[in-house]
Amino acid sequence: QLPLAGSRLCLYEDGTELTESYFRALPPQTELVLLGPGESWRGCASDIERLLAAFCSQQGAVVEAARRLLTDERAPHRQKLLADLIHNLSENILAEDKEDDKKWFEGLESRFKNKSSYLRHSCESRMRGYMREVSGFISNVHPAARDAYRGIIDLMADKLKSVKYNGCYFDRREKEEAARLCTAEGWFSCQGPFDRDDCPCKHSINPYSNRESRILFSTWNLDHIIEKKRAVVPELAEAVKTRDGREVNWEYFYQLLFTLDNLKLVHIACHKKTNHNLSCDKTRIYRKRKQTHEIS
Repeated sequence: QLPLAGSRLCLYEDGTELTESYFRALPPQTELVLLGPGESWRGCASDIERLLAAFCSQQGAVVEAARRLLTDERAPHRQKLLADLIHNLSENILAEDKEDDKKWFEGLESRFKNKSSYLRHSCESRMRGYMREVSGFISNVHPAARDAYRGIIDLMADKLKSVKYNGCYFDRREKEEAARLCTAEGWFSCQGPFDRDDCPCKHSINPYSNRESRILFSTWNLDHIIEKKRAVVPELAEAVKTRDGREVNWEYFYQLLFTLDNLKLVHIACHKKTNHNLSCDKTRIYRKRKQTHEIS
C-alpha cells in the first residue's frame, strides 16, 4: 500500500538505510522497518518515543488499566512493576502550589505554600549548617588570629544573606541560576563521585513530582569536592594565623564552602565518605591589598 517511489528499508535496531547489496548480506531474521515517503526511523529510540507519547496522552487510562491488573496479579515481581508504574504515572510535576498538589505537602509545616519555597528552604538550611561548622571551628584557631577569623566569618555571613543562602540552586523558578543543576521542570541528576565526571548509575530524581520523591531527595547530598572539614576550613584557619600582613582571600574560601564551584549534588550511594586527598589552591589563599594613593 506504499508508493514505490520514495519508500525505503531501514534496520529496526539503529535506522541504517539499506542498499540492495547490504540487504543481501544481512543474516536471517533481521528486523527491518519499511518507510514511506517523508517518514523517518531512528532505531529503538523511535519506539521509546512513541511509547512515552502514548503514556502522556492516555495517562489516566494507563493508570486505570494497571490498577485493574494489579488486583488480579499474584506474582510479587509483576506486582511491584505495576505499583511502580502507577506511582510514576501519578506524578504531578507541573503543579507548584499547595492547592494543586496537597499530598506533596503532607508532613510539612503549613507555612510552605509552594514546592519551590520548601526546596529553597531546604537548601538554605544546608548552607546555614555549613556556616555553623565554619563558625564552630574557631576554638581550633590560634588565639591571636581569632578576631581576624571572626571578621572573615562575618563577611561570609553577609555574602550568604545577600544571595538568600543560595536557595535559588533548588528553585525551578530561578531558571537561569539553577540551570547548572536542574532543568526548568525540576529534574536533578547525580553528578557522580568527586573523582568522576558523571554518575555511573545515572541517578536522577524530580523532587517536585510527588511526596515520595520529595522525601527521597532529602537523602541526596551536596558533596564538597575539596572537603570542607578535612581541607577547606583548616586551611582557612591556617591562612588567618600565618597571614603576616597579607590579606586572606576569603571569597575563594566562600566559593569552596558555599557554591557550585566546589559542590556536587550526589545520590547518597555516590557520596564517598573517604578522604578525597584534595587541597586548596595555594596561589589563591591570599590576594594583594588594594593600593591607595594620596593626592596632595
